[in-house]
Parts: sequence; C-alpha cells; structure tokens
Amino acid sequence: MTRIKRGYIARKRRTKIRLFTSSFRGAHSRLTRTITQQKIKALVSAHRDRDRKKRDFRGLWISRINAVIRGNPKVYYIYSNLIYSLYTRQLLLNRKIVAQIAILKENCLFMIANEIIKTKNPLRLDSGKV
Repeated sequence: MTRIKRGYIARKRRTKIRLFTSSFRGAHSRLTRTITQQKIKALVSAHRDRDRKKRDFRGLWISRINAVIRGNPKVYYIYSNLIYSLYTRQLLLNRKIVAQIAILKENCLFMIANEIIKTKNPLRLDSGKV
C-alpha cells in the first residue's frame, strides 16, 4: 500500500478543539482526550441549560409576583387567582411584565388587582360574549 501523507490535519483539528477549551482548568485544557470529553460535556450542558433558563426565569417571575401580592395586607389576593382573573378578562399581561410591574411600581399592580376585584362578571374566553 502506498503511504498517505496527511500533513498537519490532525494537529489543526486538535488546536481547534484546544482553542475551545483554552479557558478550562488543568488537564481539561491540555490533554487531547480530556479536551474532547470536556468539550462534549460543555456543549451538552449549554444546550440543557438554555432550556432550564426559561424555566428558572418563569419560576422567578412567579415567586416575585406572589411575594408582592402576599406582602400587602390591604389586598387579599393569591397568585393563582390573579393570573386566572387576568386570563379571563383577556388582559395581555404575561408573567414577566406583571413581575416587572410588581417590583418597580407596586401601586400599579394593586390598582390592576383592585380593578379586577371590582368587576364581578368576568368575560369568559369560551362564552362567545367576547
């Protein structure tokens, strides 16, 4: 068989992987086999945590809204009732916006909650009266 001269292909591949893991500590940035394993692990973690970040922020918004609502003794409201009433009245306020209102301007949130409490007849989404 004839000899195939590959040149520096393998070295080029390894240096490309080394550039990816250059900020890792110890052998994770020096040894080729460990570098490839750590690169795979880092990419898997990044992919997984992109989805987790969405869940974590949603939970953070929910806990912020709940804390502000329960913190005021004047307005008795529970988070689930607030979100349900926002949904039935077709107010286009998602949890992120409501959480920002709750943190920055608590009075506005309580004004919204009081307006929701005042209206006794909520508009149902499935009733046809929309």
